[in-house]
Amino acid sequence: MNKQEKVNFVINTLNELYPDIPIPLDHKDPYTLLVAVLLSAQCTDVRVNKITPLLFAKADNPYDMIKMSVEEIKEIIRPCGLSPMKSKGIHGLSHILIDKHNGEVPQSFEHLEALPAVGHKTAGVVMSQAFGVPAFPVDTHIHRLMYRWNLTNGKNVVQTEKDAKRLFPKETWNDLHLQIIWYGREYSPARGWDLDKDIITKTIGRSTVINDYEKSKKH
Repeated sequence: MNKQEKVNFVINTLNELYPDIPIPLDHKDPYTLLVAVLLSAQCTDVRVNKITPLLFAKADNPYDMIKMSVEEIKEIIRPCGLSPMKSKGIHGLSHILIDKHNGEVPQSFEHLEALPAVGHKTAGVVMSQAFGVPAFPVDTHIHRLMYRWNLTNGKNVVQTEKDAKRLFPKETWNDLHLQIIWYGREYSPARGWDLDKDIITKTIGRSTVINDYEKSKKH
């Protein structure tokens, strides 16, 4: 298969597996999504979805959030890890949304990335899932799979994102980044990986990755 055929194979396989794509983080609007994505850094989506209802019961908008202290926010979100940084980020960005954006989440990468504790990936998730703007936020699953599929050299997430945007048509980005995440969790995890179930890697995977897998199974 040439590169284009591989890309088409990935898109078609993922569309068959995930015709309806669930959004991993529970939210009801751009603000609650922004907070949920911020909390998901180095934390599972499952855990975030258990914690956000507790937080949003007290504050599901920036005006109520700034009525809480950083310490109160920290206590609620502690199970998500990195709570000192995340609580300051949530409190700080809520202030900025009120002061600079009329309490609304801005619809631009530039303004989102200027918010405390909001990086490029978080901004990408909000732009794509809240506003439908084409983005390709790269998480650990996408980074791992793009390398396994020999679609990037895997040096860093910045390069992986560039390669993904270059290879895949823009209109597929928002669905595709979610489909790859689900596929990575179900069929191509970092640990406990079964290549026989991972049809995409088995079909188009990097030969060194497949060889290493075969060797590891022999030991």
